[in-house]
This record gives sequence, structure tokens and C-alpha cells, in this order.
Amino acid sequence: MFYIKNVPGWERVIRIILGVVGTVLSILFLKGIVGIFVALAAAGIVISGLVGFCPACAMVGRRLAKPQKR
Repeated sequence: MFYIKNVPGWERVIRIILGVVGTVLSILFLKGIVGIFVALAAAGIVISGLVGFCPACAMVGRRLAKPQKR
């Protein structure tokens, strides 16, 4: 199934960077099930950045602006 991208390029870069940092920090500093849960959540943010589609944004109706024709 193909999804329409709803995350702009600049936000995708930020999601990837912050998601990787969050994953690494949670693995290093949080122990037990909490660390695993936070690492998985951060990995989900990385995946949404790589794919360009965020299910939570889609549920609230977020769409990218279409480029204007000249």
C-alpha cells in the first residue's frame, strides 16, 4: 500500500537526527523495559522520517502543500 507523504523534507531530517540520538541515549542511560520502550518509540520516529509518512499526522488530516504551477 502506498501512502501520501505528509512530512516535509526539513522535518524528515530533524526526525531522523533526533530519533537516532534518542535511541542511542535511551539505550545508554535507561535500563530495563523503560529503556527498550523509549528506544522503540525513537526508532519509530526515525522510520517516519525515512519514509516521509506519519500516521499520527495523517489521523489529524495533515497534508503537504502542493507546489504551485507557474
